[in-house]
Amino acid sequence: MAAKIKKGDKVLVIAGDDRGAQGEVLRVLPKEGRVVVSGVNIVKKHQRPRPTGRSQVGGIIAFEAPIHISNVMLICPKCNRPTRVGFTVEPSGRKVRQCKKCQATFI
Repeated sequence: MAAKIKKGDKVLVIAGDDRGAQGEVLRVLPKEGRVVVSGVNIVKKHQRPRPTGRSQVGGIIAFEAPIHISNVMLICPKCNRPTRVGFTVEPSGRKVRQCKKCQATFI
């Protein structure tokens, strides 16, 4: 299955506690069907210091937790609106994503 949302895309959160927030996709976890979006779903974790190998400091760390891919909507880079994603095949044979609102194609 082709990926409708990829790393680096700008997305809008449409459901959950962070509804309405926009951010860039940092990671896509396709097996779990989740994405990590910058500035969204910030959780805090109590971390013990680890003296071995990497010097990891202890304390309370905050990081972005993954959210389900169905709770985000791609923002079209051309029309700058949240949109559904379709696919089209270029004459060269390459399959590209397409904005359902303005029909702009993007990679």
